[in-house]
Amino acid sequence: MKIEFRENGSIGIETGGKYVLRQGDQEVVIEKPRVSLCRCGHSSYKPFCDSTHKRIGFVAPAAVIELDTDT
Repeated sequence: MKIEFRENGSIGIETGGKYVLRQGDQEVVIEKPRVSLCRCGHSSYKPFCDSTHKRIGFVAPAAVIELDTDT
């Protein structure tokens, strides 16, 4: 799994093909190879990014985390 903190932007996560979204006691499986999560805290579509970071001038450094999910 790869988590990418984009410079001045969202958090991109490679899902491996699908991810599970849990809200309360509801669980939804979504098949999508990549998802972008809000990092600025101002998205109207939380936890997902809606590009509000561009409008508000969000500033943050880039970083990448790679996790070995085979173990």
